[in-house]
Amino acid sequence: MSTALTTTNRQATRAGQDLLRIVRINEQIKVVVGVSFKINIMALNAIFLAKRAGTAALGFGVLSNELRVFSQDLRNCMASLTTLIHDCVNEVSVVLQDIRHTRLLREAAEMAPDSAAVKVLAQREAENEKHDQQLASLRKQLKRALEDAFQMVELGGVLAKSAKIEAAYGQTFAVPLAQVSGEFDGIVEEIRSSLESLRRSAFLTAH
Repeated sequence: MSTALTTTNRQATRAGQDLLRIVRINEQIKVVVGVSFKINIMALNAIFLAKRAGTAALGFGVLSNELRVFSQDLRNCMASLTTLIHDCVNEVSVVLQDIRHTRLLREAAEMAPDSAAVKVLAQREAENEKHDQQLASLRKQLKRALEDAFQMVELGGVLAKSAKIEAAYGQTFAVPLAQVSGEFDGIVEEIRSSLESLRRSAFLTAH
């Protein structure tokens, strides 16, 4: 097998691995979206609880509302990530198709060096390069969007920890408020862990 064909096969293997990695990222994003819905419901319940607690839980109520907004912003951020993931899937699929066509053209060109396949192969390789660049651009966008999401979750963590502090001033409602704020903190940490896992995806780090 020629060096060129070996390279093409290696590219096909890498593209196939990328596709699997992208699918895993998408599954992880779905988990984060599900958890963000949970935060929204919890925040609404916490706001209701803060109203029952009255003036002693005003700060807790404000933070609960901020956490509700955070959950909505996080879902929007995850929606953007999902769109980028779908774009990546489409681009990798095109790359795989390009690789298959290139392999056939290269085999034809090697068997008949003077045939039209040589010219078509050159055109195909130029197209392949364009798709590789587009995929690289999408990968960078995905990294940036993921970092934005991570920064957002850092803010969510601050809000959750602040809610734990405010819960202590809830007087007779201090215990239930502390329980809710503890759940907030745990869920935000769960999201942070998921995003950390996404950051380490080989799709984002191996290129």
